[in-house]
Amino acid sequence: MRSAPFAKPADDRPLRLLSALPLAALVLLLPAAALAHPGHVVASPFASGLGHPLGGLDHVLAMLAVGLWAATTGGRALWAMPLAFVLAMLGGGALGAAGLPFPAVEPMILASIVLLGAAVALALRPTLTLALAAIALFGLAHGHAHGAEGPASGLMLYAGGFVLATAALHGAGLLAGLALARLNGLASRLLGGGTALAGLVLALS
Repeated sequence: MRSAPFAKPADDRPLRLLSALPLAALVLLLPAAALAHPGHVVASPFASGLGHPLGGLDHVLAMLAVGLWAATTGGRALWAMPLAFVLAMLGGGALGAAGLPFPAVEPMILASIVLLGAAVALALRPTLTLALAAIALFGLAHGHAHGAEGPASGLMLYAGGFVLATAALHGAGLLAGLALARLNGLASRLLGGGTALAGLVLALS
């Protein structure tokens, strides 16, 4: 009998490309983030909205964690979790722009980092309905913060900016989670644990 030929090593170039995309997306957004940093004059509401989610580590960590949790959950969560956050964030942005109150918005934002990171670290798999409800609540809080700090005019352009930045951050977390899952499932859980720990540090600082 002839021995079976050795399998050819898998081409890992697509994996390397996927893992590089999140960094590339964030690099492309950094110039607008710098322009929209508090204290700078921003002529464009869109640039201001694009930079607002990137201007705070609390927003960045939470939005990356949504994508990471979606990646580790898989199935419909891959698109449903980021979409639920973005839609709820738009609703929260409208509430904030209208000056309507949102109780404990800052503690809710910090809690979102800790809880989303912990969900990844512990590989939690609640029902999709429950997960989406929690993510939507966090999205409302983040959106309220964006809307309350938005410009007096050009709100639609501003909203378009922070939606695009948020989607890019979700995509970065999603692609990173998928790439890590191909390499080692434990890596995603460790990253989630690090995110939760960073949230705790922010909450206590």
